[in-house]
Amino acid sequence: MKKYEFLEHTADVKFIAYGKDLRKLMINSAKALKKVIYNKRVKKREEKKIKIKGKDLENMVYLFLEEFLFLLDGKNFLFSKIKEIEVDEKNFSIKATILGDSSKRYDIQSDVKAITYNEMYVRKEGKLWISQVVLDV
Repeated sequence: MKKYEFLEHTADVKFIAYGKDLRKLMINSAKALKKVIYNKRVKKREEKKIKIKGKDLENMVYLFLEEFLFLLDGKNFLFSKIKEIEVDEKNFSIKATILGDSSKRYDIQSDVKAITYNEMYVRKEGKLWISQVVLDV
């Protein structure tokens, strides 16, 4: 099963992420975002905690991905891997421990300005969870 794919979009970057459950969907959405920001290996020198609570599935994905941008822009932290993640589908909340490194050690390839709600969706199709996200670059 593919984890994510990039789609054509006029000025921004659009991707669809896949997962057998919401946990895997969040991991693969974060991987797609990382690939846009920095498409090489990032060392796992630091650990950060993420905790978000959304209003619905789309807002949960939005807030989760936005947290990676906040850590990059505000804390100079470049994500490498999700070590642990808990997704509460009923309360639209996520708790995660992520690994990464100081972004100052890397040449960032793409400046993602924001996660957008433009064309965003999160849904279950058969046994597969799918999210579509557009990034403002």
